[in-house]
Amino acid sequence: MMHQPLANMTFRNLQHLLQEVSSLKDGGNLICYPLGNTESPTTCTYQQLAEHAQRASWSLRASPIAPGLTPGTPVLLHFDGHWDTIVWFWAVMLAGCVPVISTTLPNDPSLRIAHLEHLSNVLREPLCLTRNNLVSDFSQQPSINAVAIDSFDQKAAHPQVDFMGSELSDTAVMMLTSGSTGKSKAVCLSHGQILAVLTGKLSVVALHGDSFMNWIRLDHAASLIEIHLQAMLALKDQVHVHSTDVLSDPIKFIDLIDKHRVTRTFAPNSFLAKLRGVLSVTPNGVTNGVSRDWDLSCLNYVASGGEANVTKTCSDVSRLLSRYGAPSNVVVPGFGMTETCAGAIFNTNCPRYDIEHKLEFASVGTCMPGIEMRITGNSNVCQAPGEIGNLELRGKTVFKEYFNDIQSTLDSFTSDGWFKTGDRAFIDRNTGYLNLTGRLKETMIINGIHYSPYEIDSLLDRSDIVGLVPSFNCCFSSFPSGADTEMVCLAYLPTYRPEDMVTRVRTTEAISKIVMMATGSRPEIIPLNEALLQKSALGKVSRQKIKTSYEKGEYKSFQEINTEMVRLYYKAVRTPPQTKLERQILEVYIESLGLVEEGFGVETPIFDVGITSMELIKLKKDLENRIDIGRELPLTAVMTSSTVRELHNALLELQAPKEYSPLVTLQDKGTKAPLWLVHPGAGEVLVFLNLAKYMKDRPVYALRARGFNEGETPFSTIEETVNSYYNTVKKQQPHGPYALAGYCYGAMIAFEVAKLLEENGDEVKFVGAFNLPPHIKLRMRDLDYRECLLHLAYFLSLMTEEQSRELSVKLKGLSREDVFDQVMKHSSQERLAELSFSKPSLIRWASLAYVLHSMAVDYDPEGSVPSIDVFWCTPLAIAASTKEEWLNEHLSKWQDFSRAEVGFHEVPGRHYTMLLPEHVFEFQKILRGVLEARGI
Repeated sequence: MMHQPLANMTFRNLQHLLQEVSSLKDGGNLICYPLGNTESPTTCTYQQLAEHAQRASWSLRASPIAPGLTPGTPVLLHFDGHWDTIVWFWAVMLAGCVPVISTTLPNDPSLRIAHLEHLSNVLREPLCLTRNNLVSDFSQQPSINAVAIDSFDQKAAHPQVDFMGSELSDTAVMMLTSGSTGKSKAVCLSHGQILAVLTGKLSVVALHGDSFMNWIRLDHAASLIEIHLQAMLALKDQVHVHSTDVLSDPIKFIDLIDKHRVTRTFAPNSFLAKLRGVLSVTPNGVTNGVSRDWDLSCLNYVASGGEANVTKTCSDVSRLLSRYGAPSNVVVPGFGMTETCAGAIFNTNCPRYDIEHKLEFASVGTCMPGIEMRITGNSNVCQAPGEIGNLELRGKTVFKEYFNDIQSTLDSFTSDGWFKTGDRAFIDRNTGYLNLTGRLKETMIINGIHYSPYEIDSLLDRSDIVGLVPSFNCCFSSFPSGADTEMVCLAYLPTYRPEDMVTRVRTTEAISKIVMMATGSRPEIIPLNEALLQKSALGKVSRQKIKTSYEKGEYKSFQEINTEMVRLYYKAVRTPPQTKLERQILEVYIESLGLVEEGFGVETPIFDVGITSMELIKLKKDLENRIDIGRELPLTAVMTSSTVRELHNALLELQAPKEYSPLVTLQDKGTKAPLWLVHPGAGEVLVFLNLAKYMKDRPVYALRARGFNEGETPFSTIEETVNSYYNTVKKQQPHGPYALAGYCYGAMIAFEVAKLLEENGDEVKFVGAFNLPPHIKLRMRDLDYRECLLHLAYFLSLMTEEQSRELSVKLKGLSREDVFDQVMKHSSQERLAELSFSKPSLIRWASLAYVLHSMAVDYDPEGSVPSIDVFWCTPLAIAASTKEEWLNEHLSKWQDFSRAEVGFHEVPGRHYTMLLPEHVFEFQKILRGVLEARGI
């Protein structure tokens, strides 16, 4: 039985809130769905959450970085999952530090580096906690030191006293302002402010359901405070699902509300429009032939903010949801900012009020307890009701300062202590409802996220785009009539003649790509003549003047001409999809990988877009979900099909027997000699994807083991394997010089293929061994099925190396079936779901790995090659106790098989992480230097 909310209780700080909630037997549950899965969540009680957070905090304080942690120190949290963010939010707070939740980093490399440099300065060189797979987000910049929590030993962490001494006035969390561009400010939200906000929010609408639901990242105050913390105070369950899973299938949003009896969630206007679209085509609650017998009587409150709410959209969605039992005023438009802990002003009478007052955009209502508003004109003089002016706020729910930014803090408050929101508005003289009319600041709000047009202009100026006159471009946003969110517009002065269609299109593509990378939104691009883009005496283009002219339709002819010429060009040069299946595949590629359709066609090589191994697996899963091929899609079919058209043909041939080929083309551009990479003991070549994207000056080919696909039998001997790979190399690259390398087990195969090439008169200039010694048979004899499966689990990040070692002891003597079941039980369920592994496919992979290792139990290296380069790092714990032992007693033996001095090159990472994103950038620099030194 659920307890009454704790809103009337007095708390010392947020740590006290966690302590009290976790002490209740039925206090509520945290329910987190992994990415790509809305069926099987991870669930724990608030008591278990507190225990997880405590252990994480203890491991943090026991780690080598602990000396840099002092009370009040900002700690940046950079995670891509709700569970990690929530656990480490509390772990940092229990350690006495201040969590700062990272926003999504800009896609554009130069913007990303500038953003991280700025964060480093603002937060005074903070510690950053992340995961191994995200460390690469911080590559190519020295400002932020990212530490992977995977290296912390939470199981061995000793209990320590949790920090409970925060005052109500102390900063509890810092939230970063702005979106992917612009200079973020760190908003200091105090314990007292947040607790006051939570109480105020709970008083807005009576909540009768069982849970709150969040589907956006927790770097937004709305998700962290209105959902996570407010649900704890209300003693309700909280459900967290990933935005991509909701946005890609809005019906899931309704399904989850019904399933978890959600009483409160939120949806910006753009998502409400998506809901209207899917609900409008579900007569009698039927979608895709499935009956949707929803009961939404639990749903009291869909908060909506972050962007303007269209009254008609709110009205339509409220009406559609009311069919299933939701109240007629279920959509609650509101206003809030990070500085007010998200929503603080709410319209609980939508859409009736807005329809009665004939408002195109819904009012945002009246203030909750703890905050008050006023509208001012010049000199802080209050405007009369109904008059438009500057919106200002004050109260105990309003922040007090930006961290390490005295000037911005001073500029944000009036002399009498009111916070200047930067918005223009008026207050209805009869009802006291707040109505927004615009913004003082030239910011853009796209799908609820703020962007700076100045940063876009600056980025374009630095990009040296052919066809664009530098500094004669102007970015702005506009809310088109009938649209559901603002759109980005970009006006520019072209250098080309109007009839130069090719340059026009290339310029449009370049601008579109940059704006897409910065905002995630496709821009409206308008080439104008110089008369319309004149600069002032101060050298500035008037953004407001251009925006006003655009919205008046004065640029319509320029838009129509540009759109038509671009359309005609693509029609003339692009090969369109020839079949329905080809069109389906192209759509999946574009949506799954976030590509720009105009720049990606059915014959564009997929690896040209820099796809990673995880993106490739996601693409495979999305193809299976969207296209019915009657069977599991082999990953090799996706990997070996470099274009949409090739995959189309491969899918048609899937039903027919297909001859095995080891060849996987990772990169086919460049003039230098190809680099051949041989698979590790797992047999797969996904591990090389991260490396290949940096090797743009030469083709990169990988050799994949036989036995992954249905009907394929694994190789039975090393000789058979070597001959197959030799023939493949010669067919693809008939003449030398040759460069070959192998990762772990693959180093042995690469060595043998290199010898065979030499025996047949070919020149071999480079042989690389990635962390493997020449003598391996004793190690191979130790690897029974149990060890092979555990190594595969570690290789795939299903568990840590330490976990695999511990499990190895426990599994001795068990049957293969029992071993497999135990490994599955102890594997990361989120990771299994992410990789979309079925039991048969994983068993097949483990069996193949076992066969490969069994082939080498009697292997003794013989002969020699011209040279060998060993790329070495921390070995597996079972292989050597120290790096020195690994180098001097094992790897050094390669000298017996090289006719020249062996090159030993230390690389960062451990045996199974050396080619992961966090280390591959440094690895490729070292590899490229060695290849150059070897003259190839």
